[in-house]
Amino acid sequence: MRTLYLDCSMGAAGDMLTAALLELLPEREKIVEQLNGLGIPGVEVKCEPTKKCGISGTHVTVRIHGQVESEEMYDHAHGHDHSHEHSHDNGEGHQHDREHGDQPHEHHHHSGMHEIEHIVEHLAVSERIRKDIISVFGMIAEAESHVHGMPVRDIHFHEVGTMDAVADIAAVCILMDRLAPDQVIVSPVHVGCGQVKCAHGILPVPAPATAHILKDVPIYGGKVQGELCTPTGAALLKYFATCFGDMPVMRTAAIGYGMGKKDFPAANCVRALLGETAETGDTVAELSCNVDDMTAEAVGFAMEVLFSAGALEVYTVAAGMKKSRPGLVLHVMCRESMKEEMAALIFKHTTTIGIRENISRRYTLGRSVETVQTPYGEVRKKISTGYGVTREKYEYEDLARIAGERGMSINEVLEALHET
Repeated sequence: MRTLYLDCSMGAAGDMLTAALLELLPEREKIVEQLNGLGIPGVEVKCEPTKKCGISGTHVTVRIHGQVESEEMYDHAHGHDHSHEHSHDNGEGHQHDREHGDQPHEHHHHSGMHEIEHIVEHLAVSERIRKDIISVFGMIAEAESHVHGMPVRDIHFHEVGTMDAVADIAAVCILMDRLAPDQVIVSPVHVGCGQVKCAHGILPVPAPATAHILKDVPIYGGKVQGELCTPTGAALLKYFATCFGDMPVMRTAAIGYGMGKKDFPAANCVRALLGETAETGDTVAELSCNVDDMTAEAVGFAMEVLFSAGALEVYTVAAGMKKSRPGLVLHVMCRESMKEEMAALIFKHTTTIGIRENISRRYTLGRSVETVQTPYGEVRKKISTGYGVTREKYEYEDLARIAGERGMSINEVLEALHET
């Protein structure tokens, strides 16, 4: 089973996760070029080699209109938060892990979730990645809503911090999609200790938004003074983690080190290990319910909501109900850790009054994504292997793009690719 293990013994931030995952892939320059071509307004992503405690790794910097996110860019506007501060503190007040030499703009715009969704809708990414980005941002907004005691629609983010966070979150979602691990195991998260300075004043570590996001996640403090895990890092870890725990027995194929900017007695990095673990299957929860009084449109919307929230699979089966009424059985597969959240969404978005639960063990083929050069440009191919089987399939989004550009059918595109 293709397994990604994330060692967060020095916390996590969006840029550190981006850098660690970048190191697992061979074509880093092409990927950075892709990130710079996403269409995030004014954003430029750069990565450079660096060392921490003698360990070589990669540091990622995001510039917005030529400047780097810094503490001075933050004001005390209503609803403003520090949820997009991406670095670690050393006890001398909150510092971002971006450079601090740039002068801020004189005027700054603050964006809410609606503006963020508008930005993400126009990014050059697949629909699946777009949903991942929105879902991660939604976790941060929900945490800020809880902390500040105001509706999500009233939470606003600083312009530069927003673009910075969009870049980090989009980068991690794209890299996760490209790596295509079957499972993501995350170590217990070191959050640091002490206090952190933000627009609202002095707050305890972990910051309230981070603490809220990391509910039900194993975390710990220690002697390192400062904020080691940011809200963005916390949301990305929680969204993509299959489970939290110790590193499993695995054959490691690649190791990446994503470095923070500050120096500590311990190496300030996230370490990512990609490899193979035994094909023993994993455990999933299956939730199902009967429905006979919903429109097809309402059922479709409920399925979209469940997928966006992280369901592994959602499908319906036609069934005959009481009093000879035609209906359907809604099935939702999810990780066990998410079953309560999924049950709440099923009750909210369907008319059912009862849900059944089954815990099942599933066996899956290991998956990876390979980009191949064709006469029609780059096309991604999904390769599934395991149990003595290998299967290959071109990504639908790439086939559809070529078909649309060339006035061909999907089958004609497939035939042409097979001939090359």
